[in-house]
Amino acid sequence: MTSQDVVVRPERAEDQEAVRDVHAQAFGDGERVPTLVDTLRAAKAALAPSSLVATVDERVVGHVMLSACRLDALPRLVDVVSLSPLGVLPEFQGQGIGTRLVAAALAEADRRGIPLVFLEGSPHYYGKRGFADATASAFRPPTLRCPPGAFQVAKLSSYEEWMTGTFVYSDTFWALDCVGLRGERLEAAMS
Repeated sequence: MTSQDVVVRPERAEDQEAVRDVHAQAFGDGERVPTLVDTLRAAKAALAPSSLVATVDERVVGHVMLSACRLDALPRLVDVVSLSPLGVLPEFQGQGIGTRLVAAALAEADRRGIPLVFLEGSPHYYGKRGFADATASAFRPPTLRCPPGAFQVAKLSSYEEWMTGTFVYSDTFWALDCVGLRGERLEAAMS
């Protein structure tokens, strides 16, 4: 497989089962992440979610989602997004597909005028893809279960210096217990 074999495009309705399979295999935690994607896709939010897939020979092999969240800044709430989840089928991992999905997601968020993209994950992985430790930029994580460095932010072109405060996930993340890193997710994020 070469990088030309990978196509990143918006998710289509007919991709939804394949996207569920990507996350079930990539995360191996049963239905939690596939259910998160389904619920975020259907949620009413200030910002419509963006859902991108990576395909090889028209087979969905990766997926990333940007979903509406908020930044509780002192002057006012700011509409921001969370990059979560990002998944690639195990047999396609380590081939740059995740990197391409992250880049496409950041470009999409920037095109939409979103100032900040947040995530919880490996500083080693995401630090090479445009993200930095959010706490070092005076952002407060939504939970105490974010280990040092795992709560990260990408500042995009519409970001302004006054935009600092507490990151707030949408209710969907809380209802499905997808906030904060635990157990194997914590170990994987820090490796």
